[in-house]
Amino acid sequence: MMRVPKIKKILLTFVFVTIVLLILTVSIYLQHPVFGQSPSGALQDHIQHTSHYQDDKFQNITKTSTFTNGHTFWGSLRKALFDKNPDRTPGRPLPFVKTDLHHLPIDSTVVIWFGHSSCFIQVGKKRILVDPVFSTNASPVPGSVKAFAGTTAYTPVDIPAIDYILISHDHYDHLDYETMRALKDQTSHVICGLGVGAHLERWGYRPEQILEKDWHEREVLDTGFFIAAEPARHKSGRGLHQNNTLWLSFVIQSPRASLYISGDGGYDRHFAAIGETFGPFDLAIVENGQYDSAWQHIHLLPEETLQVAHDVKASMLLPVHHSRFALARHAWYEPLEHLTRIAATPGHPVVITPMIGQPVYLHARQRFTRWWEAYK
Repeated sequence: MMRVPKIKKILLTFVFVTIVLLILTVSIYLQHPVFGQSPSGALQDHIQHTSHYQDDKFQNITKTSTFTNGHTFWGSLRKALFDKNPDRTPGRPLPFVKTDLHHLPIDSTVVIWFGHSSCFIQVGKKRILVDPVFSTNASPVPGSVKAFAGTTAYTPVDIPAIDYILISHDHYDHLDYETMRALKDQTSHVICGLGVGAHLERWGYRPEQILEKDWHEREVLDTGFFIAAEPARHKSGRGLHQNNTLWLSFVIQSPRASLYISGDGGYDRHFAAIGETFGPFDLAIVENGQYDSAWQHIHLLPEETLQVAHDVKASMLLPVHHSRFALARHAWYEPLEHLTRIAATPGHPVVITPMIGQPVYLHARQRFTRWWEAYK
């Protein structure tokens, strides 16, 4: 009969070997190009001299903690695991409109939303993509964070030659490895935050394609036509490296139209400052989805989304960051339902709610349905 100490020794050896193999497997997987590359060399030296880079990471204008209002990481994890919402994902495929982007008149001013935060913008005869994600999931782990049925009708094949891709930050639901690889040869330039270019170079982008920007820097496209990189209140990081790349919002101003793109992030005073400097805007494309009071400082609640539209002086508000991935516990339709309800009273900007792929012409009168109500 085997003695207890010997059994204990075997168990301890098994646990040790398992832990070592797990660490080795994770270490190897973290070398996959999907995780990108940390900035280094001259770029890292430049980053370290940026005023909002302190303690070896980028900082927000206002000190920002991930969890707020008494919430903790472990409490949020427990809710995510055990407090399930059956309406987090739609029960059937969501509707979409398949627009032929290749044959849109180049002089039209149009915005097309692809679900979550991905948008196609045509303004001033330039074609612009914002945070394009055409993959079926938004995670480096295969089979996780799956796109809702009906939201994957568009692929890189549907996208014409692009003048500028705008990347707000490097989280997986905004900077997608497969999509960016597929678009590389049909894209003239990518405008992104400091440090994000290291990911793109690893994925095959040429240095001259990459335009890294700090807050308050501009890229001039033509006379009276520019894209400005402005602050956001958020976080960044892929793999083990967190907050080593910069997050942005964007201003697009042309003689034909002016647009504001919030990117991800919580409410702060930078919105009013942007409104004073660049407003008013014809359209504000603002985050409204994947929120929770537990992380209110890094994602807007619907009331704050509406306030942002007021702060930047927008005539119209296009809410995004919803209806493709479930990253929070709320019902998939709640962001649209909540925002349209509170914006229904007089005095607010017009909230537009196109279906995925439905063109929004900035200089035309259009009516949009409450399409989500039939899919609850």
